[in-house]
Amino acid sequence: QVQAVESGGGLVQPGGSLRLSCAASGFTFSMYAMSWYRQAPGTERERVAVISTTGVDTNYADSVKGRFTISRDNAKNTAYLQMDNLKPEDTGVYYCVVDFPQGRYWGQGTQVAIAS
Repeated sequence: QVQAVESGGGLVQPGGSLRLSCAASGFTFSMYAMSWYRQAPGTERERVAVISTTGVDTNYADSVKGRFTISRDNAKNTAYLQMDNLKPEDTGVYYCVVDFPQGRYWGQGTQVAIAS
């Protein structure tokens, strides 16, 4: 079955960095764009970044442009989100997402907390 398992979350100080990973299985990874979403407490989920199947094309939310980098390794069936210069407002649960023709698949999420 389809799986996308996130890892790499944690607690860091403002200005710090984290690298999230999304290990995918159960589908042909290289055929699908991959996205990262996040949900802060009391807010709706928002898309943070998306990467094309080849990794050539990427798109970011304005709030993370210049600080976050999405990438993928199709040989390892893994997507990544490098997060630098983290801010308290980046706190939330980060999800790896795949859009299939039959519907959107969400990973279980990984918690990211930015605090002094």
